[in-house]
Amino acid sequence: MIQLWKYHKFSILFVIACTLFYWSFAYQLERTDFIKMFGLWAGLFLLSYQIIKINPNNIKFLAVLALLFRVIFLFAIPNLSQDFYRFIWDGRMLLEGFNPYLSLPENWISQSNAPIAQAQELYDGMGTLNGSHFTNYPPVSQFCYLIAAVFTGNSIWGSAIVLRLLIILADIGTFFVGRKLLQRLHIPENKIFWYLLNPFIIIELTGNLHFEAVMIFFIILSLYLLQKRYWYWAAITLAFSVSVKLIPLLFLPLFFQNFILEKNTSSLFNRFLKLIGFYSIVIITTILLFAPFLSSEFVSNFSKTISLWFQNFEFNASIYYIIRWIGYQTIGWNIIGTVGKILPLVTIGILLLLTFLRKNKDTTQLITVMMIGICSYYFLSTTVHPWYIAVPLVLCIFTKYKFPIWWSFIIICSYTAYINPDFKENLWFVTLEYSTVFAIFIFEVIKNTSRVSLKSIYN
Repeated sequence: MIQLWKYHKFSILFVIACTLFYWSFAYQLERTDFIKMFGLWAGLFLLSYQIIKINPNNIKFLAVLALLFRVIFLFAIPNLSQDFYRFIWDGRMLLEGFNPYLSLPENWISQSNAPIAQAQELYDGMGTLNGSHFTNYPPVSQFCYLIAAVFTGNSIWGSAIVLRLLIILADIGTFFVGRKLLQRLHIPENKIFWYLLNPFIIIELTGNLHFEAVMIFFIILSLYLLQKRYWYWAAITLAFSVSVKLIPLLFLPLFFQNFILEKNTSSLFNRFLKLIGFYSIVIITTILLFAPFLSSEFVSNFSKTISLWFQNFEFNASIYYIIRWIGYQTIGWNIIGTVGKILPLVTIGILLLLTFLRKNKDTTQLITVMMIGICSYYFLSTTVHPWYIAVPLVLCIFTKYKFPIWWSFIIICSYTAYINPDFKENLWFVTLEYSTVFAIFIFEVIKNTSRVSLKSIYN
């Protein structure tokens, strides 16, 4: 026991400190207190880094810590996000037999006839902005919300616990599948902890109940199955990830080279057929998952809500804010309505360039181009909530890039908006965030490109 203490004495001290910091974050923090938030955030990042550095090969120890830190949040009500109130609302509506895509919470509240328990409390919690728009959470997410409603239909606190357990289970799945994928790619398996022990992931996903964790599990499972050449199962699991959050749809073009340039004895025609089969399974499975909710009214409401993210909402953007400033200087008003329609087309153009011009035929190259593709999308987006960064973060552990890890730390700058009662962003902090991210990104692109060029010369 003495030798064990001697070997782990710093680790144990760091773990105790992390436990206290996470406890304070979960149960004592007000989101308006940015100084305390930043202190806890920075401390957790430093301590987590030291824990991984001291115990790089102690997989069981690090895995237990990843679970322990998540369990600390189990009984906490999220304090940095209100979205979970809408999750609970949707789940309870579904349990009562109502299609959550076809009605607005504000209408039920105004008519005083909501068919679910604690309707007013849920509406007050989600806020009038959320309650005045149709839900945009896909069917697998809705199924998770339904599970919470089934087990705790009369308790907001109980529903939060069930939702958190589902997210923790998803992260456990990511741990096991992610390790296997790292092993198959001959990458040190302890890199999985740059995701699992990252304070950003623990706080934003487990703490604030964002279901990117479930989406990420299906993405990693899909990549693992694809790496084993079980492309049909990979297509099904990718469809499940799309049905948690729509963002994996961006990845579809990027699979082209992985199929067409596959190293096997099959003909080009057969590889093309396999690619078509992959896309077909993804699309058909996604449609089947949406099928219980489909109607013309659903399509109208869902598409209307999605378009709001591009043409109405703006938060923590980078390139868009520069374009917006130019618009104010030249024509005198906010041009989000126009730019919000153009930027998605630019993103599609970038994805197509990555599809056909960048080498991405093996799994590592595919994951790298997926990471660059989704980051390009976020760099051009009008709205980038902190939890969005979870996807590039998990993808980067399979690549030579580390800038999403730095982004996961500096994203705390976006929470300075909560300092103001009217939720007004401090653009100096936004500038600091993206200046840091772009600088590291450009540096890593140059470094990795130079490394590839030198390798090709010497070979």
